[in-house]
Amino acid sequence: MSIPTLTGGTAPAHIAQALDEAGCVVVTGLLDDAGRNTVRSELAAEMQTARVIEADDPSQFYPGLTRRASALIAHSPKVGELALDPCSLAMCDHFLSPNSEFGYQLHVSAALEVGPGARRQVLHREDDSFTFFPQPRPNLIVASMWAVTDFRADNGGTLLVPGSHRWPQDRQAKDEEIVAAEMPAGSVLYWLGSTLHGAGANVSDDWRYGVILTYSLGWLRQEENQYLDVPADVARQLPKPLRDLIGYKMYRALGFATNREAGVTTD
Repeated sequence: MSIPTLTGGTAPAHIAQALDEAGCVVVTGLLDDAGRNTVRSELAAEMQTARVIEADDPSQFYPGLTRRASALIAHSPKVGELALDPCSLAMCDHFLSPNSEFGYQLHVSAALEVGPGARRQVLHREDDSFTFFPQPRPNLIVASMWAVTDFRADNGGTLLVPGSHRWPQDRQAKDEEIVAAEMPAGSVLYWLGSTLHGAGANVSDDWRYGVILTYSLGWLRQEENQYLDVPADVARQLPKPLRDLIGYKMYRALGFATNREAGVTTD
């Protein structure tokens, strides 16, 4: 099975259908050159100070020769806009809202550069933290990868196993079932939380740059602690839809706070 590729003008219902069938889909043309340059500029300081591990340890989850930064909402207004992208929210509405009647939330925000010589990452699932649910799990997470640079098979383009979102836990991927997401800069790769995936090996001479934004059901614990990663003084200035998305919104009785000094409410 291949990774479906659609254009940005495709109806969300058709994108969702492809995502449901394959567990992953590429949508091209959602971020223009100016937007990509803004992301790079706003995250430059964070990426420059991010540690690059030169000596790779194959036992570690993150391969060496990669650069990773999180807390993106606190550092990049443009990434905040991407988090609210209509196509992404349409995918969340379709896959998450049926299991989360009071909405969903930002789960992880991270910028990732895969450098020349980086090994292939172990295949994993975004919903692996939620072992309470047997595999295949209900839709808990929708993930997205925004291509700031071109993604190719030789420069570490994300590897996915189309169809694996419906596999039992003990089903192992065969080499011929693993496919690299190749997409031009400005594209977005979506995948479901139960789809096997991982960063590809970079055997080229250039760095591959992407921004990961994942979303989870509103009643789950977020993987990234947004309340610490986005300081209260920053959260206070965010547009309300984005503030709600990072977690400043109650889900039934979940998420109330009495710290009035923070000045950020969960209404």
